[in-house]
Amino acid sequence: MHQLFPPSVSDRVSTRNSPQNNRLSSTAIPRRRSTNLCRLTPSEVGRPPGDRACQAADDRAGRPAGLAGGGCARAVVLAEEIGRVRIITLNQPRRLNVLSIDVVVLLAKLLEKWEKDDAAELILIKGSGRAFSAGGDLKIFYDGRTSRDPSVELFYRMYWLCYHIHTYKKTQVALAHGISMGAGASLMVLFSVVTERTVFATPEASFGFDTDCSFSYIYSHLPGHLGEFLGLTGARLSGEELVAAGLATHFVPSEKLPELQSRLISLNSGEENAVKSVIEEFSINVQLDENSILNKKATIDECFSKDSVEEILASFEAEAGKEGNEWILPFLKSLKRSSPTALKIILQSIREGRKQNLSECLKKEFRITMNILRTAISGDVYEWDPPTLEAVDAGKIDLVFWPFEEDLELKIPTGDDNRWEGKYEDSPYGISKSLKSHL
Repeated sequence: MHQLFPPSVSDRVSTRNSPQNNRLSSTAIPRRRSTNLCRLTPSEVGRPPGDRACQAADDRAGRPAGLAGGGCARAVVLAEEIGRVRIITLNQPRRLNVLSIDVVVLLAKLLEKWEKDDAAELILIKGSGRAFSAGGDLKIFYDGRTSRDPSVELFYRMYWLCYHIHTYKKTQVALAHGISMGAGASLMVLFSVVTERTVFATPEASFGFDTDCSFSYIYSHLPGHLGEFLGLTGARLSGEELVAAGLATHFVPSEKLPELQSRLISLNSGEENAVKSVIEEFSINVQLDENSILNKKATIDECFSKDSVEEILASFEAEAGKEGNEWILPFLKSLKRSSPTALKIILQSIREGRKQNLSECLKKEFRITMNILRTAISGDVYEWDPPTLEAVDAGKIDLVFWPFEEDLELKIPTGDDNRWEGKYEDSPYGISKSLKSHL
């Protein structure tokens, strides 16, 4: 099976086999308790506006706003500590567990706290309701249209978090049941468990954006040219297809997920092989439907290996005219409806990703995102401008990738000693925001 992150990106497992992580404890179910995270102020991260009763309850309990350990039902993130197991539940089911700023702040604080805690060995992450996570909060995205740096805090924090998730020092299991799209899918970690109800996609091209949150790295390392196909068309994959493509590790029927979670809690250990063995007790081998796009690999590789979006589109259109290739038509329609500028940026970003490591890809994605939102070369993120592929200036596309001044780049840690440095609040963006708030 194709590995989501190949051996060259090995820093995330450098401490996973330490003595404390090789220790298997009693199989008795450990005591459940809520987390005692360091206190945040309401201005740093909070609940939906007007949720004063929940905020008061948090203040009394000493919990940060937006976090609950069995408390207020409206908390955006639920966190539990059970023996050596830690559980994160994304808790905005009506909003499909979108990743807003408060959610991303809480995830980062929890993961940092637990990585530094020798008593924490296994991290489970799941979503409430019918979604694992539908991705970033597009309301923030569109509300920032008139700002110089719209949504900079969300994107800086999210890309910085992506690095830490994918290089994490403790064993993680994502129970990715339901909708798993865009930034939300980047939370699918070392062990990614999917079900028959999992729906995956990265639809950014359809709204004039780039394939981000580490996907320029992930897609560039998929077999053949499947990554270009997924990034450009926004094609949806089922749980079975995710496992077959190497984007998830295990397929477990949804009715078995509660029992799987209970067994992992009872295991009370983060020893990687032991965790894998438990998951395999519940997982089943996938059988792809004969109409799965993964069975069309030869055609996808032939078309999406072309040098430009125009050539890809022409090749794909030619294949669509051949007998038995009706499956191409909806993807062709999607390509033609998508943002011309975004398609060219996505293709270049994925292609560059083949020569970049994870840190380099995330820094590049931050530059691209900020330049798109600043409408550095066009207003294409909000309406298609220019409206055709032929009208897109290739020279201007390169400007979106151009490095920032060093101080303004996304700060990715370079070693374990300063692993959790480079936070948004310590960046020029965060400092500037803090100064403005005190004026």
